[in-house]
Amino acid sequence: MSALFISRVTIKDPAKFQEYLQKSKDLASQYGAELLASGRDPRALAGETIKHQLAVVVRFPTVEDLNAWHDSPAYQALVPLRLESSEQEMTVYQS
Repeated sequence: MSALFISRVTIKDPAKFQEYLQKSKDLASQYGAELLASGRDPRALAGETIKHQLAVVVRFPTVEDLNAWHDSPAYQALVPLRLESSEQEMTVYQS
């Protein structure tokens, strides 16, 4: 069963965020990640006002692959850069 990773992002430092994004993307590809969608400038059709600027949807072959990526020492080394460059709400769904 595949896993969907959804991140809603508010960017604090665009240059650092681009660095984080590229490094994270390169690493995630080693775990079979596939970018499904990336969108900016959201608007709410129902519910509360949206606070984030960007949403990213990535599919991993399995939830184990997603966890291996997220828990890897290489990704954990990127966490400080993620925190410096952005605020993110990250969720996982099995599909």
